[in-house]
Amino acid sequence: MFGPRRIEPGPGQESVWDYPRPPRLEDSDKQIQVVFNGVVIAESNRTKRVLETSHPPVYYIPPEDVKREYFQDSPRSTFCEWKGNARYYTITVGEQSLPNGAWYYPEPTAYFAALRDYIAVYPSKMEACYVNGERVQAQPGDFYGGWVTSDIVGPFKGSIGTMGW
Repeated sequence: MFGPRRIEPGPGQESVWDYPRPPRLEDSDKQIQVVFNGVVIAESNRTKRVLETSHPPVYYIPPEDVKREYFQDSPRSTFCEWKGNARYYTITVGEQSLPNGAWYYPEPTAYFAALRDYIAVYPSKMEACYVNGERVQAQPGDFYGGWVTSDIVGPFKGSIGTMGW
């Protein structure tokens, strides 16, 4: 199998191939907005983003910037080798419900302690997600939940055939 061919970033762009492994957590002041079933369920310019080699950023929103009335605890949990045990939320707005549409880390590893209780969503499952007003494209494959914008270049892990990257 041949490895991915890195896309050279243009001015103002980032390449996911310049992101580190293990991943890095950084603050972001970009305006983030999440819409589900016609309702803005989260909006913030105080988010954190996780940057990992071959993945577009995943934005984590502070719990106080999420409309918590739409988020119900789910029994689902998963494990990330870097961040620890994740818990999930089912999102319900009106008659539309999305099981396990969001996740968070109630007790993250020490390196990711600042991520505690911040909430991430799968952009492919939302009506729309925006970064500074730009509509996000979901990372291929939906396993990682990355947010693709015009200032991020790949190729991105997640599509069929990329598992070995």
